[in-house]
Amino acid sequence: MDDCIIIGAGPAGLTAAIYLARYHLRIRLFDSGSSRAAMIPCTHNHAGYPDGISGKALLARMYEQARRYGAHCIPHRVTGIQPQDEGFRVTTDGATYHSRSVLLATGVVNHRPRHLLPEVHDPALERGLLRYCPVCDGYEVTDKRVGVIGTGDHGMREALFLRGFTRDVTLIAPEAEHALDPACAEALDDAGIARVDGPCGGWAVEGDQLALDTARGRMRFDSVYPALGSRIRSELAIAAGAKADPGGCLEVDDHQRTSVPGLFAAGDVVKGLDQISHAMGEAGVAATTIRNMLDRQQPIRR
Repeated sequence: MDDCIIIGAGPAGLTAAIYLARYHLRIRLFDSGSSRAAMIPCTHNHAGYPDGISGKALLARMYEQARRYGAHCIPHRVTGIQPQDEGFRVTTDGATYHSRSVLLATGVVNHRPRHLLPEVHDPALERGLLRYCPVCDGYEVTDKRVGVIGTGDHGMREALFLRGFTRDVTLIAPEAEHALDPACAEALDDAGIARVDGPCGGWAVEGDQLALDTARGRMRFDSVYPALGSRIRSELAIAAGAKADPGGCLEVDDHQRTSVPGLFAAGDVVKGLDQISHAMGEAGVAATTIRNMLDRQQPIRR
């Protein structure tokens, strides 16, 4: 039986693997190969990298660090977590494993604009013409022309956040007319944010800008932010009995414990600031709590 199975090899999962391996615990790390961090072309928010670092390069460094202490990533997708008397039964698309504890670090998946094909989406993302996290990279659009795809309260809040970096912000409805209550419309007007109805289509990279069709005609932006929400990948924990909020974020205490004893969660799958540094901090807390919990069950000795 393993001491801990970690599901997800993004910043949270890899940080936990480093901690737990250095605590001399028996761990397994499963990765389905879909970490959102791998999509980051270059982050300048992560401390210690003044010139920035790509998500893939950062994950590779973290995995190499975990590997040095004996952690190895298994490229299988976990399909089920079942609590048992002395731990958990974890099933994958290849085998079944047993562990005294489980840490879920599966993150989220951003909703992409409809009709934005991968052959346009991926190069635009790589060049910074398409961005998903204004907290991460709002600085990079300072004084540039920015489009936000969204509506309602969520779209308004993202447009207002970006207004702190540039005056030229346009909120574009993703499908048809905007769904804005009077308070949202007033806040946008007060900030000088333009509103354009959808639908959005005809996406293309044109020179150094991302272009799309709207109800007002074709528009071009230095960067576009989809504000369409995300899908929380918490279904494994919820199926195991863990509590989540209405949006799917797992509920945890100050030590990253879910409502299921022995099942922990860290990173974007938990409600909080979706940032690499935050996920790593949660993972360190979770890993140390797991170590101390297991030590109380059976003292860890060398």
